[in-house]
Amino acid sequence: MSAPVVLQVTASPVLPALVLRPWRMEDVAALVEVSRDRALRQWASSVVDDDADGTRWVQAQQQGWAAGNRFGFAVLEEQPNSVREQLVGNVVLKEVTSGKPAAEVGYWTAAHARGRGVASRALEALTSWALDTFEADGLERLELLHQVDNPASCRVAQKSRYDFDTLLPAAPPSFPREGHLHIRRACLRPFRLLRTG
Repeated sequence: MSAPVVLQVTASPVLPALVLRPWRMEDVAALVEVSRDRALRQWASSVVDDDADGTRWVQAQQQGWAAGNRFGFAVLEEQPNSVREQLVGNVVLKEVTSGKPAAEVGYWTAAHARGRGVASRALEALTSWALDTFEADGLERLELLHQVDNPASCRVAQKSRYDFDTLLPAAPPSFPREGHLHIRRACLRPFRLLRTG
């Protein structure tokens, strides 16, 4: 992807608007701050303890964009009376390969933003973008994996219309417990009648 992608989630009467954009170096301090949360660290695949860790993490996100196989978005919440948005989460589309029918999605939400629908709203925006953008490359479905002891992730999957598909076996060390595989398929397009003659 050569052009930067920015996704918008409109505000509702009770929820502020969200902006999803590629991670930037200016996000490192906020990333380090939200990464102090124990619950987030429990589920995160990489730990961010300080600015050096945060810089490496953001650089890895940027490398994914450059390679065209991993698209991580900082999820920012618009703040009333402020020109700056607040970091509230992350969503990612990963394992994108031309001709491969499936890719994986992931997400996390900062502690101060949980319980406000951030993950499900951001995931819906990512899902729509991914299916629209990569369908011509053969993308047919998105997969969402979480451990069985993470019911909050299961609720996000259900809210975002990712259907439960399979119980997965544990795969230590990265996936120490059984997990759920949820799938969201591309909508079937209505067929067109072709006129001949």
